[in-house]
Amino acid sequence: MKHLALLLALTASTFTAMGATMPNGADNFYRSDDVTIEKVSFKNQYHMEVVGSLVRPTHPPASTANLPAVIVGHPMGAVKEQSSLLYAQKLAEHGFVTLAIDLPFWGESAGEPRNLVAPEMYSEAFSAAVDYLGTRDFVDRSRIGVLGICGSGSFAISAAKLDPRLRAIATVSMYDMGAVTRHGLGSSVSLQQRKDLLAKAAEQRYAEFTTGQGVFLDYLPVELPADADPVTREFWAFYRTPRGISIPQGRTLETTQNRMLTSEVRFMNFYPFTDIETISPRPLLFIAGDKAHSLEFSQQAYALAGQPKELYLVPGAGHVDLYDRVDLIPFDKLVAFFTRTLAGT
Repeated sequence: MKHLALLLALTASTFTAMGATMPNGADNFYRSDDVTIEKVSFKNQYHMEVVGSLVRPTHPPASTANLPAVIVGHPMGAVKEQSSLLYAQKLAEHGFVTLAIDLPFWGESAGEPRNLVAPEMYSEAFSAAVDYLGTRDFVDRSRIGVLGICGSGSFAISAAKLDPRLRAIATVSMYDMGAVTRHGLGSSVSLQQRKDLLAKAAEQRYAEFTTGQGVFLDYLPVELPADADPVTREFWAFYRTPRGISIPQGRTLETTQNRMLTSEVRFMNFYPFTDIETISPRPLLFIAGDKAHSLEFSQQAYALAGQPKELYLVPGAGHVDLYDRVDLIPFDKLVAFFTRTLAGT
């Protein structure tokens, strides 16, 4: 605990030295007085333990015994304590049972090596969460939805294509982790650059096989370089400052968020928006900031999806703003969406 306190103090000093300030409304570590939070675990189809925070309203509506439920997925490389537990509590305050999960290989969920990129297993975690919620006596299994933040938006869509038990799907600041790895933001990566990266990762596998040690990409360093690009600065201001730092037990700040090159390239074979139209007639809601560098992914998914669908833009919001800025996050929109789509028959 002393080490963590010192780390937070040093990071706070760095944050101040960089001239950054806590954004208005930022409240990632929000704790509600109107919900209960319970740590739960369950197995996925790979017999791996998935850990989550089950959030229930302290005073559920008296009109029904079984409540609708929403599974909440964290941003890529994050843990449930970063953004998703905030959303889970806000929805639970409006009468939903919510379950903020750690994806396999992240947070408290099982999986070795840590921080492994495994999109199929990420998507399976959402179906495993349905298995768990649908067998609770306080949940109406016919009224289970999903909310994916950042990369989990694409994993939730991938899961919903296979699992019709996910009756309503919402995403916030969605990243298509496949497209961004293949093509970069704004299609900034050429085919040759993509092939070069694959070749480098393949060659690196020899070293990892020989030594048993993986090499982490340091694309989100502990200290922000002076020449950091705007996207890196945006993520750093959340993940590397007291605003959003959450370090799982046994991990270090350096290895949070960062992933191995040989693992990262698996995303190149991940196509969550292919056949997205087959989710219809289950409803889709895409929420993104109109200033977000990731807006292209919500727009692409919206264009390809079947009806009913909606793309909702938050004026003045960037990508990370919708992780924790309660003054910008449209919770009313999400509550209305899930209330309407999970109303039952």
